[in-house]
Amino acid sequence: MGKKAAKKAPQRSQSTPAATGEIPVVGARENCPCGSGRRYKACHGREASHAVQELVHRPFEGLPGEADWVALRELVPAATVPLTLAAGVAGTAAGEVPSVTLATVLPLAWPALRRQDGSILLGLQTQSSSGDLSRDLADALELALATEPGTPVPARRTVPSGRRLQDLLDASAAFEPIVHTGFEFWLEDAETATGEVAASLERANASAIPTEKLTGVDSAYWCGTPDKNHLRWVMTVPEEQLLDALARLTAAERSAIGPDTRLVGSFRAHGLTVPVWDLPLGMTATDCEKPAAEFAERLAATLADPAPLTADERRARANLVNRQVTLN
Repeated sequence: MGKKAAKKAPQRSQSTPAATGEIPVVGARENCPCGSGRRYKACHGREASHAVQELVHRPFEGLPGEADWVALRELVPAATVPLTLAAGVAGTAAGEVPSVTLATVLPLAWPALRRQDGSILLGLQTQSSSGDLSRDLADALELALATEPGTPVPARRTVPSGRRLQDLLDASAAFEPIVHTGFEFWLEDAETATGEVAASLERANASAIPTEKLTGVDSAYWCGTPDKNHLRWVMTVPEEQLLDALARLTAAERSAIGPDTRLVGSFRAHGLTVPVWDLPLGMTATDCEKPAAEFAERLAATLADPAPLTADERRARANLVNRQVTLN
């Protein structure tokens, strides 16, 4: 019997995407565009899948107002922030873009909305399709730019090689949140809302926890609940260093934010630490301003202390760590 002909390996054409280094995303069972002859899921799709699952612990790092990005993502029900696009980004849009506004949440959890006048609302509290929230939000923003006015942007899987918010936004622009009592910012004219739209707005407003941003310190938010009020303060100090300082202040009984208040713990969110205080029901955001500013001074002085923790401080630290919660 004659020998079987040797199976030839598939040849790559120099005109394939592999020649340029750009491999487009295709279906898992389709042939990989690189020309290897294997299915996409067994070739470059494997790398893409790994990239999507890789968690970026501080997705907002490098953006102005990183701590406020975290607060609006995790703590604040209703807020907006005007955003400034980086040079050249608006030129890719379908038509004029009068403004781009970050919103904590949009109706039906839309990732973004292109309004009739061409302006864009970008939703922050949306489902993440990858391990990099910054890339997910940038993808929604780019899709909104390409969307015709008067159209919401649907959710989709983020391309791992796509740009991030840090690539699309002007890094020199200030990040100044505006906290709202309700979600009227969804509509260009909320007073004319009727029927299902008005009912949806009413339900959303009823579920929003009263929240206010302190003006005297950075990224601290007061919120009111039926049982007690709280102060939640997003801090960019490295976690281990911050916990040491909070432990020193707790052991010295100097961690309170005014009378009848108590530091009850902290949680992690997007790579930052958020200490939380219980406040009396009668304590308003305005009442927090002066004691919060005084605490900020105590914290800064304590952070500069290089001495090892004492036994009491180590116990206070362990207690804080035991009560720490990770949100993401």
